[in-house]
Amino acid sequence: MITYGNISKSYDNGLSFAVNDVSFEVRKGEILVLLGSSGCGKTTLLKLTNRLIEPSSGTIEIDGKNILKENKISLRRKIGYVFQGIGLFPHMSVEDNAAIIPRLLGWPRQKRMQRAHELLEMVGLDPSIYAKRNPEDLSGGQQQRIGVARALAAAPEYLLMDEPFGALDALTRDTLQQELLSLRDKLDVTIVFVTHDIFEALTLGDRIAVLNKSCIEQIGTKEEIAGSPETDFVRDLFARPALQLKAFREML
Repeated sequence: MITYGNISKSYDNGLSFAVNDVSFEVRKGEILVLLGSSGCGKTTLLKLTNRLIEPSSGTIEIDGKNILKENKISLRRKIGYVFQGIGLFPHMSVEDNAAIIPRLLGWPRQKRMQRAHELLEMVGLDPSIYAKRNPEDLSGGQQQRIGVARALAAAPEYLLMDEPFGALDALTRDTLQQELLSLRDKLDVTIVFVTHDIFEALTLGDRIAVLNKSCIEQIGTKEEIAGSPETDFVRDLFARPALQLKAFREML
């Protein structure tokens, strides 16, 4: 479980806030989607979770332990992180990209390569075909699969995903969303997923946290969010366009 307690982040000594007095929990084994437009605080919350940035106030606990009391490097190595930009190393092969975290953890090469090949199979890439290739030889969807594989390399219990499918075409995005749901069930990993896309939030989220202006407007299941909005912002978000509610009803 990840627990955010009155967490705030300001870059100008409190004149404005990227995240402002936010409290919520991410339950073990769920996919919690952070939904909101650019600048609402979604990515800031992810970066606070693995200490890429430090909070101005408040606490974040993972499994009851305050992350500010943990070593930053050790913390980041046990929490998978998937970026929209993917961030593969162009001078390294696919298998070496997938094995970068085990390498940093000091695993011997044979064990790293075995794990890399397992991960490639897990994300639907035949290692006999793709392991020795370079990232530039892959499609955007294939590169994103490598990004997911790399984040899962050390078998983390938690996975942070920052709009990982946002730059992909609709068909590839839909495919990867379904594959992510399948992976979650296989690996029993807890996922915090950032998106600005309502359809994606409804597809993936066990629960959805709607953010606006650095605060959480509402958090709940898709049925609770769309069926019983607690604020005008949430009501308006899910009321237009009408097609969004139609799509939601078809998912139920």
